[in-house]
Amino acid sequence: MNPIPAPWIRTRLRAAPGAAWALALLVALTACLAGAFPRAVDRYEDAGLRRAVERTRPASTSVNVWAQRPGLLMSQEEREEALRPGTLGAQNAKVLAAVPRPLVADPGQSTYGARTAMPLAAPERWLPRPSGLPPQLTLSTQAGLADHATVREGRLPRADGRVTAATPEVEAAVTAETAKSLHIKVGSVVHLPGVERAPLAVRVTGVVAPRDPDGPYWATQPLLRSPSLVLTPGSGADGDKYWRAALLLAPEAAPAMLGTPGNPWRYWQLAPSMAALHAYEADGLKSAVASLEAGPALRKVRTLTDPSTVVDTDLDDVLSGFTELRGGVRPLTAVAAFGTGTVAAVVLLMAGGLTADRRRAELALLRARGASLRGLAGRLLAETAVIALPAGALGLGIALLALPGGRAFYAITAAATVTAVACAALPLRAAVAHRTVRIHGGRGDVASVRPSRRRTVAELTLVVVALGAVETLRRRGASGDQLTSLAPVLVGVTASLLLVRLYPLPLRGLSRPAARLRGAVGHLSLARAGRTSASAVLPLLALLTALTTAAFGGSVLAGVREARDQAALLTVGADARIEATAPLPSGLPDRIRRTPGVREVTAVSIMYQARPTDLSQSVPVAGVEPQDYAELAGRTGIGPFGADELKRRTAHGPLSALASPTAARTYGTRPFPVLLEDGTTITVRITVVRDRTPAVAGDNFLVVDRAGLNASASRPTALLLTGTRLDRAALRGAAPDSADVQLRSEERARYADSPLQTGAERVYAAAGAAGAGYAVLALLLSLLRAAPERTALLARLRTMGLTRAQGRRLLVLESLPQAGLAAAGGALTGWATIRLLSPGIDLTTIALASRQAPAGEAVLRTDALSLAVPAVAIVLVTVATAGVQAWWTGRRGAAPELRAGDAR
Repeated sequence: MNPIPAPWIRTRLRAAPGAAWALALLVALTACLAGAFPRAVDRYEDAGLRRAVERTRPASTSVNVWAQRPGLLMSQEEREEALRPGTLGAQNAKVLAAVPRPLVADPGQSTYGARTAMPLAAPERWLPRPSGLPPQLTLSTQAGLADHATVREGRLPRADGRVTAATPEVEAAVTAETAKSLHIKVGSVVHLPGVERAPLAVRVTGVVAPRDPDGPYWATQPLLRSPSLVLTPGSGADGDKYWRAALLLAPEAAPAMLGTPGNPWRYWQLAPSMAALHAYEADGLKSAVASLEAGPALRKVRTLTDPSTVVDTDLDDVLSGFTELRGGVRPLTAVAAFGTGTVAAVVLLMAGGLTADRRRAELALLRARGASLRGLAGRLLAETAVIALPAGALGLGIALLALPGGRAFYAITAAATVTAVACAALPLRAAVAHRTVRIHGGRGDVASVRPSRRRTVAELTLVVVALGAVETLRRRGASGDQLTSLAPVLVGVTASLLLVRLYPLPLRGLSRPAARLRGAVGHLSLARAGRTSASAVLPLLALLTALTTAAFGGSVLAGVREARDQAALLTVGADARIEATAPLPSGLPDRIRRTPGVREVTAVSIMYQARPTDLSQSVPVAGVEPQDYAELAGRTGIGPFGADELKRRTAHGPLSALASPTAARTYGTRPFPVLLEDGTTITVRITVVRDRTPAVAGDNFLVVDRAGLNASASRPTALLLTGTRLDRAALRGAAPDSADVQLRSEERARYADSPLQTGAERVYAAAGAAGAGYAVLALLLSLLRAAPERTALLARLRTMGLTRAQGRRLLVLESLPQAGLAAAGGALTGWATIRLLSPGIDLTTIALASRQAPAGEAVLRTDALSLAVPAVAIVLVTVATAGVQAWWTGRRGAAPELRAGDAR
């Protein structure tokens, strides 16, 4: 054929502008979603990494480069020069440049200087001495003080002239916290011991306040900001204490530290740049940190600074923790991505198939007139590319603008893949359908077409791959390769292929009974359902994949919700908890009952330091009112028991106790004494064993009847509340100031405090919604494909006396077998997928990643709504579409369709 002329493409686009715009909209939407997915994943993973670094103390995340005191082989002038700000500043610039990528230091929060490694005792009597010991002071010349602090009193320190190791006096500043704790004022002079010289006088010239006290500049070395009381080694909790604090010298005064026994060290403090932290570079970041700690980068830094230089940081531990968390979240997100991507690809293929069917006569005529298969496919590719390429570029542009900050490569690749599939769907479908020149085609319905051997082999291969993926996921979990993440999709695909093969069997079984019914609607609808195109595998594939992904996603989200609810409930013990270390006021339970939302209040006295038997190990003992506490345990489901099992049976016998398995194994069922915190002793016998109990969190506890305790031990120290919409402010106002108020809802929210968790949940929900939308679109496309034939059929039957009501029933009954098959098969496949894959899916990481929770392992939970709602929606959409089509056909009348002739 001749090269493709432009008038041909323009003519074809003008002939069907509606179809062209619909394809453009579909490609733009799909390309936008495909491009947005990797960007969204990058964004929430980056936010998770930055949150992990921010929540860790800067003392752990900063990279600290330390060099010992200048060597004794150097002259005094060289040692002094090594501590001067000019030398340290030049070395700091070189160290910053030597940091290996992708690790980037933040110049604004990074700093350098010198400080004494050994604290210096200050002999001044006016300084506070809690135990009679003098305070120990550290001298520091950290650079950038003027940029990171505000002067409250006085002025910043400076050095007049050239400072040496023999300089008798230097100036310093202190923070407001240091000044308050050590009673230092502007003008105070502190004398520090010297070496072969008189004591060094340090005059305080200013009091400063840190501008960002929690930032890396101040928090990497907290002593520079805040003084601390230190216990003398080996003195115990009640031993002697002394103050530790820092004096901030001018950087030019650093050589004066050489004249003290403080052993000054040089340091370069590198704070990681938050803006340069990217989750996809986590492995590279760990390699960069390892190189700085003990690798090529450390050798380079030693060359630039001093042979004794060492590097210290815990940033690699933070990165490892984040990588572990991400490793548990990524496979679950991949399941949603694969499911939605499969459904979207099927919809694009169906759109191409719909266009190929609509133009079947035109393409057959071109082939009959001598058009080559390659030339025909080229024309169709050019037509589709004119529409799909701009639409794909538009969708990609929207995704890039809507989600800035992520990597563009994967977004461009995803959008390009969508565009390529959209461009290739029509040419490939047409090439397959018209590879042989024919005038009329045979029947292509599911009841008559027999699958070929190649198709059978391909389907069996797919079944084997699906079984392998399921077994791999069950054995290794979701942390394996991408094949395990494809397991739910493969199960859905296998189920769709199986249903397509089974679809003719019930139709053949129902056709004969339907033929004996009065009226032709039932028999005709079954006959029409049996004439469904054999290519119905694509709609079924889309529907079952979407339903399986939706069911799996719903079970994931349900498992996450249940795990967080259970963990919060076990931590609090009820919907809310008010607890104090001392007995609560006697009138507090009544006040709490009047608080809005509170239904029940259960008072408990808890003694955490009770010691049974040999007094070697403490066990928390809770004194309760058996009836109220049994009702609370029953309502919450935490270790329910019968109230009679805990009530005291005799006035002088041992108290019945509910115990944890750990306590039961330790003390058995014999009576044993328990020493309470108030010094009294009770005798208890373990009669009930439960894994958990509302009053005490943990796996070691005893619960007894409060009536068997003395007056002081039985006074409540905690209130467990049940209710709805509890108001923390009202509870806080009613409770004493010394009491701690916990709400189950707040505790639950703490389990989802990582952007990595919340971002993955949002992406999962969005992917599920997109998959459901594409499934509905696939259903509409399949119905739209048969719309012309159905319209012509109704027009002919109406001339034979078919009423409008009968026409509606005919279309609805014709559509119901396939819709019912997809709905029932999808729900069954979703349920089977959850049952098959639940042993290999651990949701603990995404549900309870950042906190130690008592709920144990979080597993998949079957969510009835996720199974039922999509299945019912498919049936309803099918019925509604058939009814609208019948109504529209009846409104148009039969004449236009009869004039159009036979549309086969």
